[in-house]
Amino acid sequence: MQTLKPSEIASYCNVHQRSVSRWIANGELKGHKLPGRGNYRVLLEDFLSFLNKHKIPLSQDFISDYQIAESGLHSDKERDLAKVLIIDDEPQYRKAIRRVIGNDYLIQEAGDGFMAGIAISEFKPSLITLDLSMPGMDGFQVISFIREKEEFKAIKILVVSALNDVELEKAKAMGANDALSKPFDNSILLEKINALIQG
Repeated sequence: MQTLKPSEIASYCNVHQRSVSRWIANGELKGHKLPGRGNYRVLLEDFLSFLNKHKIPLSQDFISDYQIAESGLHSDKERDLAKVLIIDDEPQYRKAIRRVIGNDYLIQEAGDGFMAGIAISEFKPSLITLDLSMPGMDGFQVISFIREKEEFKAIKILVVSALNDVELEKAKAMGANDALSKPFDNSILLEKINALIQG
């Protein structure tokens, strides 16, 4: 899930950053506030909607930088697939989990707890794989965030972490459905994902 800073949007639209802040404050541009700070981030898809609404053309550099062609609408087949959100601050683990899942499910990724919160609300996954050790909002806080909200009650949580068994049990006590230690066995990971989604 890609995001942009207000300064990046200002540069692209050739306006002052205060103008972008005003767009967000007025609700013209959807922004997500970083926890504990006044900074905002804007989802790529929300910025694209803003550009389309105001008939601002996309430059080739922007299309190339953000791989817009890959972020188009999903096919009818993809819309029928269950959704899995991979939450891990280590890109190599996100890539490894994505590779194990393959094309069985519709996948999105989040590299930290804050982005996870946005993705959970926007993507509405059936299941998340969740690392516990992340900067800022950690995995335990993500579990609490999900389990405290009625609309997320059905989301299955599979913890995938290098922390010890005590911490994995703590995560399950807080509301995770299952846990798996890193490094993981690919077949066991896929087995657990399938069991939780189909269960």
